[in-house]
Amino acid sequence: MKIALIGYGKMGKMIEQIAISRGHEIVSIIDIDNQDDFNTPQFRSADVAIEFTAPQVAYNNYLKAWEQNVKVVSGSTGWLKEHGEEVRKACNEGGKTLFWASNFSIGVAIFSAVNRYLAKLMNQFPQYDVELEETHHVHKLDHPSGTAITLAEEIVSALDRKEGWAEETTDPKLLRIDDIRRGEVPGIHTVRYDSEADLITITHDAHNRKGFALGAVLAAEYTAKHQGLLTTSDLFQF
Repeated sequence: MKIALIGYGKMGKMIEQIAISRGHEIVSIIDIDNQDDFNTPQFRSADVAIEFTAPQVAYNNYLKAWEQNVKVVSGSTGWLKEHGEEVRKACNEGGKTLFWASNFSIGVAIFSAVNRYLAKLMNQFPQYDVELEETHHVHKLDHPSGTAITLAEEIVSALDRKEGWAEETTDPKLLRIDDIRRGEVPGIHTVRYDSEADLITITHDAHNRKGFALGAVLAAEYTAKHQGLLTTSDLFQF
């Protein structure tokens, strides 16, 4: 498979290593200083572009890739609120393809499945309140993390006693999300159900970025054979 990389930071470099180790070819690498390379035969030859950049440029990167009829796999977060409807329309009605996930880690996919099941169970036990905490490196611009938002929305959809989520809220009808930025932490997500009697906690703690990079390459392999708006629920059917 031919892969283009959009964004060549730590994640981009790790994705490159894993893609090559799995027998794929990197045909184009686009970063801040070579944006004109979107309009090259090398980029157009890609079966899939893997995009990890920043919230303020991700959507425009999708548009540039789609203009060249290249499918996109993206782990960029922070753009969904502003451009989510446009992306859904482009994929569902305009024939474009985007595989987007707030987190590509296989471990997080498993953690998310556990989170959904636990929330369903806890709907029967209103004596437990729930909160969520996420910790990431100091370079992460958006907060809460896309993964935390996804986890929170899964919980809210299963718990009748929660109407939504908010950062650092004291409203009992809202799921509280606390976000912490420190050091070079790849990502820690913790869900806590607390009662007077006891505390139930589940945590995913990423040791490094390898799990995210491998998941992105697996998503690219899947996306090359599928189309539309795709997510990890399509790739990992737990």
